[in-house]
Amino acid sequence: MSKSSTKPMLIMLVAVGILFGGIYGFQQFRNKMIVKIISSQGIPPQAVSVTTANKQTWHIFLDANGSLHASRSTNLTTESGGLITGIHFHSGEKIAVNSLLLTLNTAPLTAQLKQLQANEKLAQINYDRDTAQLKIQAVSQSTVDSDAQALQSAKAQIAMQQATIAQKMIRAPFTGKLGIRQVDLGQYLAPGATVVSLQQMDPMYVDFDVPQTALSSVHVGDVVDAETDALPGKKLTGTIRAIEPQVDSSTRNIKVRASIPNPDGRLLPNLFMVLHIHRGINHQYITLPATAIAYNPYGSTVFVVHDKGHDANGKPKLIVEQRVVITGATRGDQVAVLHGVEPGETIVTSGQLKLHNGAPVFINNSIQPLNDPHPEVGDE
Repeated sequence: MSKSSTKPMLIMLVAVGILFGGIYGFQQFRNKMIVKIISSQGIPPQAVSVTTANKQTWHIFLDANGSLHASRSTNLTTESGGLITGIHFHSGEKIAVNSLLLTLNTAPLTAQLKQLQANEKLAQINYDRDTAQLKIQAVSQSTVDSDAQALQSAKAQIAMQQATIAQKMIRAPFTGKLGIRQVDLGQYLAPGATVVSLQQMDPMYVDFDVPQTALSSVHVGDVVDAETDALPGKKLTGTIRAIEPQVDSSTRNIKVRASIPNPDGRLLPNLFMVLHIHRGINHQYITLPATAIAYNPYGSTVFVVHDKGHDANGKPKLIVEQRVVITGATRGDQVAVLHGVEPGETIVTSGQLKLHNGAPVFINNSIQPLNDPHPEVGDE
C-alpha cells in the first residue's frame, strides 16, 4: 500500500475515535448529573402509621385445649349370658347407685338354690342333734365334726349359688345418667355384651397438656376458666385436681386434670374445651400491636420514629431507627415487649416494608391495625 492511500485511512480512524470518545464522555457526564440531581433531592419520606408504646397490666394465663369426660363412666354388661327377662330402666334416665337395671333368666338357678337351702336345713338339723347327743356321750366327737363340715359346705354352696344368680342381674355401680338402651326384652345376652352406658357427669373432668416449661406455674388447686363452642358465651370455672408425675417423652408435655361442676348436666363427655389457667401473678408489660413486630431469622425488630426538628420548608423531619427487641407473651392482637422499647416511644405499626434504618417518614394514622387484647371472632 502506498503512502498516499495510508494517510486518509489514518485520518478517518482518528475521526471515528474522537466521535466515539465524545459519545462515551457525554453518557458519563449525563449519568453523573442524574445521580447528582437525585442525590440533591433526597429519598422521599414514606407514609407510616404509628402508636405510642405504653405499659399495661396483664394477668398471666396459660392457655390449653382439652377434652371433657365424665368423672365416672362405664358400659354396663353382665358376667354371664342368658335370656333377658326384665328391663327396669329407660334410656337417658337418672338412676341411683345399686338400682336394678336388668335381669336374665334365673329360673333354673333359683330352683337349684331351693334344693341347696333344703340340704343346708338338713345339715343344720343333723349338727344340732349330734351336738346334743355328744353331751351324753351318745355319739363321738368325729361325728359332730363331720356334721359341722357338712353344714359349712351346704352354706358355701348356697352362697355360691346366690352369687351366680346375682350375676344374672345388672345393678348401677354408681349414681349417674344412663345412655341409650342397647338390648331388648327376650333377647339372648352374651357375656360381655354392652347393655347401656352410665355416666356420672357432676363434676366433669377435663384432661389437657401443658409444656414442661410451665410445670413450675401449674399447681393442684389452681383456678381454670373454660369455654366450649357448644355453650357459646357461657364461662365455666374449674379447679386443677391432679398433675401427671411424669413428662411425656415424645411431646415433652405434662398431662393435667381439672374438674368442672356440671349441676345442670349441660356439659357432655368428649366436648372440646378451651382452657385458661390462672397463674396467679400480674405483670406490667410494654405492649404493641402484633403488626409492629417484624420477625426475622436474626431476631425480632421494630422501627422507632425520631423527631429531628423541621426541614427547610418548615415541615417535621422524622426518621426511623430499626431496633432489635425481645418479645414475650401475646394476648389477642397485642404482643408484650420485654426488651428494646421504652415507654413513650413512637413505634411504626404499618408501612415497614419500604423502610430501612435512617429512612425518612411521615405519619398517616387514618387507618390503624388491630390492637384489641380480647378480640371476638364474628361473621362479617
